[in-house]
Amino acid sequence: MISIELEDLTKEYGGTRAVDRLTCRIEPGRVTGFLGPNGAGKSTTMRLTLGLDRPTSGTATLGGRPYPTLRAPLRTVGALLDAQAAHGSRTARDQLRFLAVSNRLPARRVDEVLEDTGLAPVARRRIGTFSLGMRQRLGIAAALLGDPPVLMLDEPANGLDPEGIVWIRRLLRRLADEGRTVLVSSHLMNETATFADHLVVLGRGRLLADLPLQDFIERHSRPSVRVRTADPARLRAAMLAEGHTVEAADDGRWVVAGAKAEQVGKLAARKGIRLLELADERASLEQAYLALTADAAEFTATTAPSTTVPREA
Repeated sequence: MISIELEDLTKEYGGTRAVDRLTCRIEPGRVTGFLGPNGAGKSTTMRLTLGLDRPTSGTATLGGRPYPTLRAPLRTVGALLDAQAAHGSRTARDQLRFLAVSNRLPARRVDEVLEDTGLAPVARRRIGTFSLGMRQRLGIAAALLGDPPVLMLDEPANGLDPEGIVWIRRLLRRLADEGRTVLVSSHLMNETATFADHLVVLGRGRLLADLPLQDFIERHSRPSVRVRTADPARLRAAMLAEGHTVEAADDGRWVVAGAKAEQVGKLAARKGIRLLELADERASLEQAYLALTADAAEFTATTAPSTTVPREA
């Protein structure tokens, strides 16, 4: 199978570096989440890889070959960058037939991808009448048309309804299980956590992280334990004596920061403190991502004071 190789990839616009000496390899057989704040360089990197822009220096190749040298590009890489790009006056079927003919693909593939994406019933409708979710499905259908070993999708869940989101998760998983290289750019952290095996994270054009999803979460978050006890005062004193921060949660439980359940359990047993509940708190991808990219976001906002007057009970 084919991988995506980025080597010292750099792109400058005027005096601004959108991508800064980016080196990484997107491997086949897994779904790689491509993350980063607005302005991090994700879309530029995809455009450089697909030959839509030229790098200032460095290379972006697919199986060792630049995109412009591919004889039948859709047979190698399928991409969705902008679901609004399809011509509104064409029907969904005509849009896909045009792509199939221009890339020397068999006509049967048009009907196959229309079925795969759920668009067969509306294949003869004009694209201009489509909702955003339907346009997304059409863009994904176009990406799948050449049955390519490489898929590059920018915000593929954008505009999809709940059924569509479940469908795209299963599709991404299936494509990776078939050994394809799947790169998915997204701002939806909780959604990315449902399908990604690996993460590549950019900030201000530079590589911030390139590692498996679970390793990323563990590396960029602090462990904590949620505990409930019949003797909270003694537990709190024991935890503080060990150097842990202990905070009361709204539900009557306590959160011990910087500890694991095994440590808390052993200490409670040693002190004779009876525990009613004990569990490790697992950080979310969103929490880990925000911790890593806090200094890399180009656009940030401060929270304005609320002007809402509290209602009396």
